[in-house]
Amino acid sequence: MTRDVIEEYRARVAAGTIRPDPAQEAVLPELERIRAVLDRPVKKGWFGRAKPEPIEGLYLWGGVGRGKSMLMDLFVDCLDGVPARRVHFHAFMQEIHEEMHAARKAGVEDALMPAAQSVIDSVRCLAFDEMQVTDITDAMIVGRLFEVLMGAGVAVVTTSNRVPDDLYKDGLNRQLFVPFIELLKARMVVHELTSPTDYRQDRLEGQPTYFSPNDATARAAIESIWHDFSGGMSEVLVLRVKGREVEVPQFHNGVARAGFYDLCGKALGPGDYLALAEEVKVLILEDIPRLGRGNFNEAKRFVTLIDALYEAGVRLIASAAAAPEMLYVEGAGSFEFERTASRLREMQSEDWARG
Repeated sequence: MTRDVIEEYRARVAAGTIRPDPAQEAVLPELERIRAVLDRPVKKGWFGRAKPEPIEGLYLWGGVGRGKSMLMDLFVDCLDGVPARRVHFHAFMQEIHEEMHAARKAGVEDALMPAAQSVIDSVRCLAFDEMQVTDITDAMIVGRLFEVLMGAGVAVVTTSNRVPDDLYKDGLNRQLFVPFIELLKARMVVHELTSPTDYRQDRLEGQPTYFSPNDATARAAIESIWHDFSGGMSEVLVLRVKGREVEVPQFHNGVARAGFYDLCGKALGPGDYLALAEEVKVLILEDIPRLGRGNFNEAKRFVTLIDALYEAGVRLIASAAAAPEMLYVEGAGSFEFERTASRLREMQSEDWARG
């Protein structure tokens, strides 16, 4: 049996697992409305086939760390017995592209329909986290995909940091994407979460975010921080940049976790790091080594990565072989690294990246 979303929120407040927040409480009636519709038996149509009624979804947007993902988790937790899936938007779209590729290889003329039908057959509710369209191939298919899913009675609930009108902003051929924005506004309730509290930053308040040397103590601290953010849940984040795929090993609710060589040991460039900085709000980067002649290329990539994170206001949590000023002390590039060391030091400040 499903559970009342408002009652569940109040129960968690009473238990002390979440703090009461008026802005979050204002969203609960919309989530409860969707849960109540999903809880109704599906009516039988012609020939005894079940035909779910279309459900007005929810587009929940607002600043980072305001509790959007927590509310999404709570909502899905309340859907006991209802086939539902909570998934990061980019991961879902990656799956759709793969299914469409398989359908084309099999000679299917309209490759989108088998992919959409597999979703319709498996869930009644899709809960997307972090909707953000930056890829032209996503932009070209997402409108029709959502229209098919919604028309078949799949409820869509999504979070985003952007108001719908800012999706795919300045993107290639954006005029072809605008009908999808209009579809969202017509078929979903658009609700801004305006809480003044940044819960993601609050989790780090008073806590160190840069650990050196990279020993057992540092590894344990990083593991504890990651578990606090992820609750033991994670998925691989796949970024599609100019037709290539960039993988980040662990990702949950806007927080990514990777090793130094995952991001700096591969032939990645500024565009890749900019895409990462747009997608994540916190990056946990482990095992930064001492830098110098022996890993000059990796060091250059690290500088580029930190620049991208800094400019985008991404919070960095890191474990490293030495303090920022002692990471790169000899060889070509050591003088230029002083700016990076300064940024690494600044990014450890509690007030950095607020606002």
